[in-house]
Amino acid sequence: MLYKSSLKNKKRIQKENLRHIAIIMDGNGRWAEKRGKIRTLGHKEGFKTARKIIKYAVENNIKILTLYVFSRENWRRPKLEITALMKLFFFALKSEIKNLNKYNIRLKIIGDTSPFNENLKNYIHKVEKQTFNNTGLILNIAANYSGRWDIIRGIKKIIKDVQKDVLDIDQIQERNFSQYLSTSELLPVDLVIRTGGEKRISNFLLWQIAYSELYFTDILWPDFNWRDFQHAIDYFFTRERRFGGISIS
Repeated sequence: MLYKSSLKNKKRIQKENLRHIAIIMDGNGRWAEKRGKIRTLGHKEGFKTARKIIKYAVENNIKILTLYVFSRENWRRPKLEITALMKLFFFALKSEIKNLNKYNIRLKIIGDTSPFNENLKNYIHKVEKQTFNNTGLILNIAANYSGRWDIIRGIKKIIKDVQKDVLDIDQIQERNFSQYLSTSELLPVDLVIRTGGEKRISNFLLWQIAYSELYFTDILWPDFNWRDFQHAIDYFFTRERRFGGISIS
């Protein structure tokens, strides 16, 4: 494969329980504009970066990688850009299905796919089905997703279960609320990386990142490489995760 990481790094990731990394891939449009190009070119370059980062995650035994591909707020962008993004999403699914199976990656899509065209929705279903039994990295793609949408959707599902007497209202706790979110099958997020220089969460996995470490970089997503990814992982190793407790030192 493209990158050869050390056994020491793999063991360190396992020891430190770095299991789930989520990335806000910001800066594609600005990357293109800085070069006098149209924004859609930046998204295409961003796709190339995503492929490389996914490979590095596989090689380093990361269990779950969540990529923020398209937020519900992104519908406010110019129609031409949205059309290009949908075409790129379809192209990515179609072109990468062989690699997903080759590297034992399971693809999971979270978000409201109902506004997508039928071809895209059908292909999402196809790729999820064909990779369902893969046991390596879980590649979690957040498409037309927002944290608030996820929480509200979960609350509606809880209300339905209470109305059907499947769930008693007094049974609702933090530990089982997570089961009603789109990430119910996944481990909590350990590390959130945001590229592009902004220092905000942008409505991403609001419930799931309560105790995540946050790493921000000015590097625009198309320029983000495996060394930058490793630097973020190294930062995670410097953090003492207390989960509301006190330092053990």
